[in-house]
Amino acid sequence: MVVVSLPLHQFDYIFAIGIIFAFLDAYGIGANDVANSFATSVSSRSLTLLQACCIATVTELLGAVLVGSRVADTVRNKIISVKDFEKEPTVLMLGMMCALIASSTWLLVATRMGFPVSTTHSIIGGIIGVGIAAKGSKGVSWSWKKKGVTQVVASWFIAPAVAGGFAAVIFLFTKFGVLKRKNSLFWGMVTIPFYFALTSGILTMLIVWKGAPTIKADKLNTAKTLGSILGVAFGLAFFCTVFFLPWLHRKLVKEDLTIRWYHIFLGPALLFRGEVPPPTEEVQVVQDYYRGHKTAEELAAAMESGPDDLENNKEASPNGDETLKGVTQGAALEQAENESNLPWFMRKREGPWILPRNLAAIVCKGLLRGVLVDVVKEQTTRKSVLAGNIEKTHTYSEHFENKTEYLFSFLQVLTAGTASFAHGSNDVANAMGPLSTIYFVWKKNSAQAKSDVPIWVLIFGGFSIDIGLWTYGYNIMRNLGNRVTLMSPSRGFTMELGAAVTVVMATRLSLPISTTQCISGATVAVGLCTGDFRSVNWRMVAWIYLGWLVTLPITGIVSGCLMGIIINAPRFGKAL
Repeated sequence: MVVVSLPLHQFDYIFAIGIIFAFLDAYGIGANDVANSFATSVSSRSLTLLQACCIATVTELLGAVLVGSRVADTVRNKIISVKDFEKEPTVLMLGMMCALIASSTWLLVATRMGFPVSTTHSIIGGIIGVGIAAKGSKGVSWSWKKKGVTQVVASWFIAPAVAGGFAAVIFLFTKFGVLKRKNSLFWGMVTIPFYFALTSGILTMLIVWKGAPTIKADKLNTAKTLGSILGVAFGLAFFCTVFFLPWLHRKLVKEDLTIRWYHIFLGPALLFRGEVPPPTEEVQVVQDYYRGHKTAEELAAAMESGPDDLENNKEASPNGDETLKGVTQGAALEQAENESNLPWFMRKREGPWILPRNLAAIVCKGLLRGVLVDVVKEQTTRKSVLAGNIEKTHTYSEHFENKTEYLFSFLQVLTAGTASFAHGSNDVANAMGPLSTIYFVWKKNSAQAKSDVPIWVLIFGGFSIDIGLWTYGYNIMRNLGNRVTLMSPSRGFTMELGAAVTVVMATRLSLPISTTQCISGATVAVGLCTGDFRSVNWRMVAWIYLGWLVTLPITGIVSGCLMGIIINAPRFGKAL
C-alpha cells in the first residue's frame, strides 16, 4: 500500500509566516548585499543607479534560478543536522521560521542605519541559534570536515583575503601594463579583448561548472565544459577585436562625436568611414570620471585660496543671504539646463496636481524614487559618521587618463553583471534555503537531508532581491564605493572581477561565503595598490568589520530566544 503524504494544513500559518519573512530577508539582501555588487560601478560613474538596477534585475534572477540550488542546499543541511529532526520534522519547520524572522529583522534594521552587513552571517547566525535552542550545542554542526560552522567562519576571514589577492594581481597588471604606460589608451585597446575573454569565461564557468541543474550542465563532461568556457571567451574576444575596437578607435582616437553605440555593428567598416566632422561646440569625448575628487595639490590650493576668495566675492543678495558675485546668473542657467536633462516626471510641474500629466508624474516619481538618487553626490555631500573626511582620503589615490578609464567602464559593466550573477547564485540561499525546508516539511511531513529546492522558491527569491535593490539599495550604495576609497572604472573593474572569481570558487565548493566580504576585501586591496595606506578610509572599513562581528550573535540570540520560548511555552489547551 502506498502512503500518500498530505500537506500539514494545521501548520499553514508557519508556512505563511515563512513566506513573508523569506521575502523580507531576500528584500534585505537586495537592499544591503546587492549594493555591494554595484556600489563600485555606480560610484565610478560607469553605470547610473537606474542602469545598475536594470542589469541586476536580470542577472540576480538568472543566478538564483540557474545556480542557486547548490548553495541553498548547503545552508539548509550543513549548519544543523536535519536527521536530528526526523522524528519531529515540524520542529525543524518552526526553527527555519524563527531563523528567517531574526535574519530579516536585523537586515532591515542594519539597512535603515546604512550599515553594510553580511547577509550570510545573518541567516547562519539565525540557524545556529535555532539549533542550540532545539538540541543544545550538539544540535549545531561545528566540524570542519562536514562543512559546518567552522568552515563557514573560516571562509569569512579567507574570502576577503582571497578576493583581495585576486583583485590586487589584476589591478597591478592593469596599472603597470596599461594605466601608467606612456600611451595608455593604445595599451588599453590592445588588452581589452583579453579582459573581455577572461571575464566572460568566468561567467560561463559559473554556469556550467557543475552548478546549473536546471539546464543539466552538471552532466557535461570535462571536454564539453572546457569547450563551452573557451568558446564563449574566445567568441567574445573575437567580437571585441573585430567590432568593438574599430568603434573605440573612431570615438577615442579620432574623437568622432557623431558616432553612436549602434555603429559598433559596422565593425571594420568604421575604419573607412572618412574624415571626422568638426565639432559644432566644445564637448568632451568622454566624461571626467574624477570630477569632484581633488588631488593633493588641488586640495591644498583650495584650502589656501578658498576662504580669502570666498570673503572677497561675497555680496548681499536681495533676500539677505550671501551669494557669490557673478555666480547667481550662472547657477540659474545651470539649474535650467540640468532640469531640461531630467526625465519629464522629475521636472517642475505646471498647473494643479490633479491634472493627468501631473498625477502620472507623481506616480512615476514615487515608483522610481529608489533609483533616482544621485549616489555619487550624496557620498560627498551627505554627512556620515562612518565616512569621515573622504575628500582628504581621495587625495592619496592616483588619477589616470579619462579615455583609458572609459575602456574599463565597459568591462566594469560586464564584471558587475558577473558579480551580480554570482551573488544571485550564492546569496539567494540565505533566504530561500530555510524557506525550501519549511515548504518541504509542510508538504511531505518529513525532514530529509537531501531534497530538491523548488524552482518557484528560487524565482521568488530572485524577484524579492530585485525589489529590495530597486526600492532601498541606494541607502547602502552611498555608504560604500567612494567612502571606502576613490573609485574609477579601472579600479571598480578589478574589484568586481576579483570578488566574482572568489564567489565562483565558493559556489563550486558549495560554500556560502559572504559577497560583502569579497567585495570589501577586493576594495581595500585595490585601494592600497592605487595609492598608499592613507588611500583607504580605515574608519569605514572598521565599521564594516564591526558589522560582521555583531551580526551572527545578534541573529543567533534573537532566533534562539524566539525558538526556545515557543517550544517550551505552556500549552494553554492542555492546562484546561
